[in-house]
Amino acid sequence: MSQVLLVEDDPIVRLAYTKVLRTSGLDLETASDGLEALEKVRGGAFDAVVSDINMPRLSGIEFLRALRELSLDVPVVLVTGGPALETAVRAVEYGAYRYLTKPVDIEALRDTVRGAAEAGEANRKRRAGGLAAGVPLPQRLPPSEEEVALAERFEESLRQLWVGNQPIVASKPAPHLYGYEALVRSDGPLARPNDILTAAETLGRLPDLGRAIRSRVAASAAGAPRLSLLFVNLHARDLEDPELFDRTAPLSRVAERVVLEITERTALEDVSDIGARVGQLRDMGFRLAVDDLGAGYAGLSSFASIEPDVVKLDMSLVRGVDVSPLKQSVVRSVLRLAEELGIQVISEGIELPAERDALAALGCTLFQGYLFGKPERGFQKPKL
Repeated sequence: MSQVLLVEDDPIVRLAYTKVLRTSGLDLETASDGLEALEKVRGGAFDAVVSDINMPRLSGIEFLRALRELSLDVPVVLVTGGPALETAVRAVEYGAYRYLTKPVDIEALRDTVRGAAEAGEANRKRRAGGLAAGVPLPQRLPPSEEEVALAERFEESLRQLWVGNQPIVASKPAPHLYGYEALVRSDGPLARPNDILTAAETLGRLPDLGRAIRSRVAASAAGAPRLSLLFVNLHARDLEDPELFDRTAPLSRVAERVVLEITERTALEDVSDIGARVGQLRDMGFRLAVDDLGAGYAGLSSFASIEPDVVKLDMSLVRGVDVSPLKQSVVRSVLRLAEELGIQVISEGIELPAERDALAALGCTLFQGYLFGKPERGFQKPKL
């Protein structure tokens, strides 16, 4: 069990955070200020520290600096009620794992501390494998104002994250609802999906984004129509997140209803043991889909590494398929291959009845697009 130290001078906040973190399966100790925390860290091995910034005797920033002067590489999550550019710069300069602002979203706190503890455990195992203790951390250049501003926008957008559910329909034996794809949205400054994804990649925050999305999908699952499937997008790097394979994680508890979509727009080559990871997800009850087929870089190679249950034709193939013999030929070939392999095919991005009819004539039976419904909060009834 991961060992975590919580440093917070407000007893009410300390109690609230303690309850949240202990229910996450973490072994927690607490300290009421930075000096007490420093003594505890010197006397024990912690995998992660969560610390308020504004505290008497020794602030969170001063505590973090003292840890680094001792060459202790324990990941530190800093929490503040008054974010400021100078504080954020110093936090990153001293190697803070994450910088959260109050009021802290409970799921964000839980996921962030879990990630910090996992990183701390990895550091400890690496040292046990031969890296000498007390090796100074590499020096980091202070972040630019643009980088700090991006981090603050990302944090606010993550706090205001929500998912829009777009219906997927089946045409046989009679038109009916098949499932919903959960699409990331935010009411924060990074409102467009590509903007928040790009920020997560730039800041090294893909695990935080992935965990937040999966948590919100899991929380909404109870409200989905009975028997409908839930399609959840995965970035390739999500396949390296231990939380995805945790059977107690929120999404794992509804795995039998979930299809994990791995986009072809991101490379799988850098993911180690892809076959074993995919096999473990199937053992947990998840189904796998290849998203954006026809738009990515890997072509059909993802069929071999993932062996998907479902493939989704990218809208670049679907749009205008009714007037393009070439696109019709490509779709026909994919359908033939999918039938041989026992894979279902969903055509996404359908906007016009003519596109739907052309795809149906080619043999498609599963459809998604604005013609049937836009991504919205909750679970709208599709236009059948």
